[in-house]
Amino acid sequence: MPTKQTFDVVVVGGGPVGLGLAIELGQRGHRVAVIERNPSPQPIPKGQNLTQRTVEHFHFWGCEPNLRAARVVPREVSSGGLVCYKTLLSGYHYDWMQRSQVRPYYFCDNERLPQYATERVLRERAAQIEMISTFYGMTATSVTQNSSGIEVTAANVDGSRQPQIFAARYCVGCDGSRSMVSEVSGITHSKSDHDKLMVLLVFRSVELHKLLSQLPERSVYNALHPDLDGYWRFFGRVDHGTEWFFHAPVPAGTTKDNFDFRSLLHEAVGQPFELDITYVGFWDLRVAIADTYRKDRIFIAGDAAHSHPPYGGFGINTGFEDARNIGWKISAVLQGWADEGLLESYESERRPVFASTAHDFIEAFILEDRAFLARFAPEKDKAEFEHAWRERNAASQEVMTFEPNYEGSAIVFGAPGAQPSARGLHNYLARAGHHLTPARLADGSDVYDHLGTGFALVATDAGAAVVHDFRTAAGTRGIPLTIIHDRDGAARNRYGANFVLVRPDQFVAWAGNEASIDAGAILDQAIGWKSRRQ
Repeated sequence: MPTKQTFDVVVVGGGPVGLGLAIELGQRGHRVAVIERNPSPQPIPKGQNLTQRTVEHFHFWGCEPNLRAARVVPREVSSGGLVCYKTLLSGYHYDWMQRSQVRPYYFCDNERLPQYATERVLRERAAQIEMISTFYGMTATSVTQNSSGIEVTAANVDGSRQPQIFAARYCVGCDGSRSMVSEVSGITHSKSDHDKLMVLLVFRSVELHKLLSQLPERSVYNALHPDLDGYWRFFGRVDHGTEWFFHAPVPAGTTKDNFDFRSLLHEAVGQPFELDITYVGFWDLRVAIADTYRKDRIFIAGDAAHSHPPYGGFGINTGFEDARNIGWKISAVLQGWADEGLLESYESERRPVFASTAHDFIEAFILEDRAFLARFAPEKDKAEFEHAWRERNAASQEVMTFEPNYEGSAIVFGAPGAQPSARGLHNYLARAGHHLTPARLADGSDVYDHLGTGFALVATDAGAAVVHDFRTAAGTRGIPLTIIHDRDGAARNRYGANFVLVRPDQFVAWAGNEASIDAGAILDQAIGWKSRRQ
């Protein structure tokens, strides 16, 4: 008979998103099982670009220094990209995705390292948390649920042991785009298929590093070729000077053995160079999003909930934000200071953000490039092309306008009629549904230094009555609340509000200047406690 173990949450899939979620829950005191089929991280250099917001997660997960130490590319190499016309060495290029533009709006610097290095950092951190049990080399084969909990059956990949049963109150599937959890739960996906077969190559080449020394040194290089209808040929550094990855469209039916990948790489760069291909893989270019992120006690996150082309480094960062969002909400329910209604907001906040990311950024990049390449070419009119190329670079706003937010969410006090979206505008003001920017306090510390695992209220000294009301209301409800005193008004000047209520995931739930408020009603809405509002 299979043995049974009991946990609070079972996470199926121990890649970066699943491990991040486990750490989020384990640090909050919940027993978590992580089931992951791979005994060790897979050495494929994907998911390299970690945004400032993602590194904030690592800060709160207690492993930011370890993440920094795992970096492979030297810090002086920009994490941004270079867009080139036709080939990397054509002479036409401009900067792209310079995340340094939004650095002042976040507490942490961004980072760049291969996903397998990120995963190792997370595995090491998870091993330090007593509440987390990891089961590497096991694969989940079924998930069932009833009114009181779920059961996951898993077996060793090598068949060396009898299957085991993992019982818990909730299950979260972080098991990738071919998610078993999603499939057995009956969760369907809507897909936008671009009908493109893509190749992923990993190769070694010192000569390419030398060739690219004539360009501004960047971490990624994107070649826009007129024949590819807006789709990219994309190079990325794995380390500094030796290892690279590359993805690009290839003809349908291409295999490892029937295509000249070396010539494809030479064509994309613009001249031959010595190289040694170490990995060849394929994927279909499509955008997929789950029609629901939840079936009762089963949730999905990361690639199990959404997948898209790796254009702009949005994938892994979006998955980590899923983990932070569902993590604090499950914890609040398990701890008893929120009811099941709070969990409804996971899908209503996160799903529209991904849909916007896919439509307003990833697919928009393809369409914009397609239109530009169809209209302009140096062979047709060199002066016109060069003018348009310069203007295109000058007008680039993708980093500043990629600002995932939860405006319109039922649990924030945002603008009426708004909708959660990936499109916004970075701003220092404290806006309900938006990420809280850092702010210095009178003692030289930052607001972020004082944020705990629960809610936080940033308040000026003039707001004693409001602080008292929030403290009392939180106490009667059992809601963890930290009061952060803004003694000289520096935070108030930055946030544009005397009082800012911050969620456990560093998003603003409410901001105001009123001398008298109903703190209980505000907290009730912020935790989705419908029964208290009725």
